Amino acid sequence: MPSHPITTSMAPAPAAVIAIDGPAASGKSTIGHAVADRLGYLYYDSGLLYRALTWLALREGVNVDDGDALAALAARTPITVRPPTRADGRHSTVEVAGEDITWDVRRPEVDANVSNVARHPAVRAALIDQQRRGAADGRVVMVGRDIGTVVLPDAPLKVFLVASLEVRARRRYDEMIARGQPADYQSILADMRRRDEIDSLRAVAPLKAADDAVTVDTTGMSIDEVIDHIVALAMGAPTESRPLPGEVRAE
Repeated sequence: MPSHPITTSMAPAPAAVIAIDGPAASGKSTIGHAVADRLGYLYYDSGLLYRALTWLALREGVNVDDGDALAALAARTPITVRPPTRADGRHSTVEVAGEDITWDVRRPEVDANVSNVARHPAVRAALIDQQRRGAADGRVVMVGRDIGTVVLPDAPLKVFLVASLEVRARRRYDEMIARGQPADYQSILADMRRRDEIDSLRAVAPLKAADDAVTVDTTGMSIDEVIDHIVALAMGAPTESRPLPGEVRAE
């Protein structure tokens, strides 16, 4: 009897590397972690490296305006970002020379100085190789501010998350209150506005969407909606076209 070829139907494989960028409190950490969990990928928050270095510089009395001194501090101090070691709501564990500083890197003084630390070319050069090694084996969701433009410019899927300044400040305020930390909404709003300006105008690796990134405005979306949207993009599936908040489309 003649043989017939056997055909199988396989679901498309998701993008091997997903780069997610965006300003502070745009949802990068929450969304990136959830997408990685959904796909069975490694979650890597590159911003934790800069936060850890900022925390260390403040503790050691290193001037946050001295890029060379900061880069030297990074070179001589082991900074580790790895999967969570405690079930206390963290998405990753951050260690400096073996000391767990996971929640310390979210303190207000770190928020106020991390953009200044990250603007130095020497600091970014000192940390970029570590970030690239984190994605070398694929199956990773990496979040930050310059992942799609500088760290992983060849990532097959690049997403740029945005949200209104007021919504982002409220998210950060609620996050701090939930952790039992003192928080003032107006102070957070002002600091976030200042950080946006520093990140967007810095000479090296400014905060911006890559030319081939998909911009997703999370202002009027639930967390689950954003996760579903990005997972569908990763799988190459068509997604519903959503108007941005305030946009009116003709019927």
